Amino acid sequence: MPLLSRADRNLAETISALAHCNPFLPERIALERTALGSEFVAEKADWNRHAESAGEHPNVQRLLERAERLVIGLRAKLGAGERATPDELARYEDLVLFVLYHRHRNDFERDRFTRERVRCYAEFRRTADTFFAETPLAQTCDLPHAFACCYQVRRAFHHIFSNIVGSSNAVARLRASVWQSIFTHDLRRYRRVLFKHMGDLTTLITGPSGTGKELVARAIAYARYVPFEEAQQRFDVPDTELFFALNVSALASTLVESELFGHRRGSFTGAVQDRPGWLELCPVSGSVFLDEVGDIEASVQVKLLRVLQTRLFQRLGESNSRRFNGKIIAATNRDLGQEIAAGRFRADFYYRLCSDVVCTASLREQLGESSDELRRLVLFIVKRFLGHEEAEQVSDEVVARIDQHLGAQYPWSGNFRELEQCVRNVLVRKEYRGVHIPPTSAHDELAAGVRSGSLTAEELLRRYTCLVHAQTDNIEETARRMDLDRRTVKARVDRELVKEFRTMAER
Repeated sequence: MPLLSRADRNLAETISALAHCNPFLPERIALERTALGSEFVAEKADWNRHAESAGEHPNVQRLLERAERLVIGLRAKLGAGERATPDELARYEDLVLFVLYHRHRNDFERDRFTRERVRCYAEFRRTADTFFAETPLAQTCDLPHAFACCYQVRRAFHHIFSNIVGSSNAVARLRASVWQSIFTHDLRRYRRVLFKHMGDLTTLITGPSGTGKELVARAIAYARYVPFEEAQQRFDVPDTELFFALNVSALASTLVESELFGHRRGSFTGAVQDRPGWLELCPVSGSVFLDEVGDIEASVQVKLLRVLQTRLFQRLGESNSRRFNGKIIAATNRDLGQEIAAGRFRADFYYRLCSDVVCTASLREQLGESSDELRRLVLFIVKRFLGHEEAEQVSDEVVARIDQHLGAQYPWSGNFRELEQCVRNVLVRKEYRGVHIPPTSAHDELAAGVRSGSLTAEELLRRYTCLVHAQTDNIEETARRMDLDRRTVKARVDRELVKEFRTMAER
C-alpha cells in the first residue's frame, strides 16, 4: 500500500512545486490556487508586488497548515514502520523543508546575518529532528545546508524587496529576474549542486542610467549562499564582507587596477605600502561589483578577462599569482554591441560577462503601467529621507507639483535618480521644473532597445505591437500581421505610443 493516497500525493507534489518555483512569477499563484482550491484567496494574491504583505498573505498561512497536517500524518506512518518509495521520501523531504522555512522565517529575520551565534538554529534543528528521526532521511538530510538554504531564501526576499521598489509589472518582472540570478530557474538543482558554483557565473546588469543597477547588484550579492558552520552555529562570512563596489568611470586606469588587483609598495607614485585589492579581499560567498563596466580601458579589460578565464590575478608590481574566489557582477548603461563594433570593448571580454543578464526598466515604463505607481515611489523616497513623520503629506505635495508642472507624459530621462532629486527640490523650493532633453523618437527607442538587448520580452512586444498598429490603425489587421490573438494585441496597444509612431511616420 502506498504511503501517499492519491489526494495526498497531489497536494504534496503541488506544495513541492511551490517550494521550488520562482515566487515572483505567475506560476506561483496558479500553484497556490491548485493546492487550496475553494479556500484560495484571490485578493492581493500577487503579494510579490508588495513587500509589506510578502509571506503574510492568507494563502501562505493556509498552505502551511495543510503542509503541517500532511507532514504530521506521514511522520506517524513512517514511525509505525510503513515503507516509502524513493519518490515518496523526496516529496516528504520537500514538505518538511517547506514547513521548516515557514515556521522559522520570522526567526531568520530577527537573527541578524553576522559572525555571531545564530540563536534560531537550535529550534530549527529540534523541529527538523522531530520530522526526520527514525526515517531514512535522518542519515541523508544535510541539516546545516538545509538551514543555510532556508536562511538564504529569507535573505533573498528581504534584499529583493528592500532594493527593488514599486509594484508595476516591470518591477515584478525585474524581481523575478533577480530571483533567477540568485537561484537559477531550477531550485532543486541549485540546492543539490549549483549553490557551490554560482561564483563562476558573471552577472551583467544593463539598463538606462538611474534605474537602480547598483541596487540590483546589491540584492544579488547580499542574497548569495553562505555556508553555515554547525559546530560554531554561525555563518561562514558576515554580511559586511559580501559586496565590494567599484565605479570604474570615476577613477583613472591605474587606480582602477589598484582597487581591483591591489599593489606592491613602490609599484607607482603614492604606493607607500603593500595593499590588497577587492579581488583578494572578496571571499567565496562575496561579490565584486564593477559599475560602468563599459568605461573600462582595454588594458584593464585584458586583465579582467584573465580573471574570468582562470580566476588568477597579480597585484601591481608583483609577479606571483593570486586566486579570486568570489563572483563578478558588472553593470553598464552603454550598448556594448555598439562599443564592440567601435573597437572600444573587447568581444571576448563581453562573452565572459554575459553568462547571466538582468535588464532594468526605465521609470517611464514603470509609471506607464500603473497610475498609482508614482505616489508609491515618491512615498518610498520620502520615508527613506524623512522617516514616517509627515511622509504622507510630503508625498501628496510632491505628486501635486509633478502633476502641475510636469504632467503624466514627462519622460523622466534621469529615471529613479531624477525622481529622488525631484522630491528634494520640492522639499527645498516647493517646485521642480524638470530637465527637458530633446526627445528621441519612438522608432529610435525601439531600435536602440533591440540593439542593446535591454528590452524585456513584454516591452518588446508592446512597442512592436504599437508600431504595427500605427501602420494599420486596425486591431484585427495588426493581429493578422503579427500572427497573434486580437485580445493579445488589444491589451498591448498604448494609444500615446501609437500616436508617437504615427506622428514620426507622417513627417
